[in-house]
Amino acid sequence: MTSINHVKQWMNMEPITLSNTHTPRDALTLIAKSADKELPIVEKGQMLGVVTLQDCVVHLDEDTDIFSIMKSEFLAVSDDFSLKENRDGAPLYVLHEKTGILEGVIGREEMAAYYERIREREEDAQKTIEWLKLSFDTAYEGVAIVDEKGIVQLFNETYSRYVGVTKEEAIGRSVENVIDNTRLPVVLKTGVPERNQPHRLQGQELVVHRLPIWKNGKVIGAVGMLVYEGITEIQQVLQRMELLHTTGKQTEKQGAEKPVRQGPVHFEDIVGESPVIAKAKKIGRKAAQTKAAVIITGETGVGKEPFAHAIHDMGKRSKGPFVAVNCSAIPENLLESELFGYEKGAFTGTRNDGKPGKIELAHGGTLFLDEIGDMPLTTQAKILRVLQEREVDRVGGTAPIPVDFRLITATNKDLKKQMEADKFREDLYYRLHVMPLHIPPLRERKQDIPLIIADQLPKLSEINETTEKTIDKEILQIMFRYEWPGNVRELLNVLERMFHLCEEDHIRSEDLPDGFNEQKRAPGSLSEWREKKQKQEQKFEQKQIEDVLKEVKGNKSEAAKRLGISRATLYNKLSRFS
Repeated sequence: MTSINHVKQWMNMEPITLSNTHTPRDALTLIAKSADKELPIVEKGQMLGVVTLQDCVVHLDEDTDIFSIMKSEFLAVSDDFSLKENRDGAPLYVLHEKTGILEGVIGREEMAAYYERIREREEDAQKTIEWLKLSFDTAYEGVAIVDEKGIVQLFNETYSRYVGVTKEEAIGRSVENVIDNTRLPVVLKTGVPERNQPHRLQGQELVVHRLPIWKNGKVIGAVGMLVYEGITEIQQVLQRMELLHTTGKQTEKQGAEKPVRQGPVHFEDIVGESPVIAKAKKIGRKAAQTKAAVIITGETGVGKEPFAHAIHDMGKRSKGPFVAVNCSAIPENLLESELFGYEKGAFTGTRNDGKPGKIELAHGGTLFLDEIGDMPLTTQAKILRVLQEREVDRVGGTAPIPVDFRLITATNKDLKKQMEADKFREDLYYRLHVMPLHIPPLRERKQDIPLIIADQLPKLSEINETTEKTIDKEILQIMFRYEWPGNVRELLNVLERMFHLCEEDHIRSEDLPDGFNEQKRAPGSLSEWREKKQKQEQKFEQKQIEDVLKEVKGNKSEAAKRLGISRATLYNKLSRFS
């Protein structure tokens, strides 16, 4: 097969040539018709030499024959010569290997056409590379590729979210310093693939593939792929497969999107793959393995309670109760009796036999105090005593009741400012602020919007017992420009309204709530928004690391442990901030 670089693909097989009858003036006229500065002299098909423009001009008025100004040195090549070798772009004369007959010429025009084709191919290749990069990073599965020495060559954003190491930090490093407990070096040694293997990474259970890359009978690298995120995802796949078998008539799409039954909340159930939400999940997984108090911060509507549920359901107290109390929803005069309970006859209107409080009910499990920033100071003092003494006094009671529970709190307020304003106890703050977990607002993770919508639409169809609906791309573009002051809660509300307002099976922009397009839009283009978002994420990450370092008095090992990252990753991040 002839290569695109071979002269045979490009040569002019009917070039302008000179003969022994031409004079220098004739040659000059013919050269003027050509794009080149020289022409070949040919006799009976054989190439004898070349005549240049300069020599024709010098000898123009002389009475001389063409042979006297002919040069016998020229670049003769065969038809499989590669144009890549013609670096100076000089004319090439393609001669038959055996007979020496001139078969064609590569001049300026031919070289220009060749370079144009190469440029087009490079543009096509660049587009293909861009598509591959986008596909590689868009892939749901985390993918890491190493060379024969175990050095990371490719690393996608999904894997980056799992390990907390950026692509830039990972590439060029030994895979053992990037991925905990990796067996890719083993696969490089044995050449044996390891498919569907359980793997524990950053406290999370995963299913992975480890595949050797063979070439010419030699292992030149390996691929690591994260296939399933935890047991829940495997169960969901099995349920969908079962659904396909039992219904028979259901389409593959319907089977893939059918909601599964409710059960314990796992971090993989919390929809979102953006770096900031992935980091929050990682810290949450670390928190679940401890007994320490966790305080979840974030704006109203970001989804703090699902994180509290996931920490409980993944923790050692998952078999115990999960008791939630919204401190802002209960009137101040009733909050204490709700939390601590009361004895028989404690005050007018009580039940005859008394009532245990939420703290007692959480014994052996988890107590979740939502909106703790709204808790009155008097109640704060009593909560602090419960945490210190591990016992609770019912209202009107005479004997303390021992309690054992894991405490998770949440707030949308800045408790440090509350402390400065004497609205929150400093001693209680430090009791609660052992493992801080911040949930970012939706405007900082807008790339999760399509995922949230894809998760919710099938659920809305099932709840309302209607056919599944699709959504127009234009709506997503509008949503990307919106600031979402109400966060995920507002998004779910808007989506449900559109679902009910839509009279067809496809939701369009006209189904958006009135005035939605004009309200609270983020300025600038999508690229500007992405740049702003990246800066916000880095600023948030830097502050988080600085706060933790301050809490542990600069101990980097302890800080890395609390952040759920390796010491090497922490040092990399610190060097990036400096």
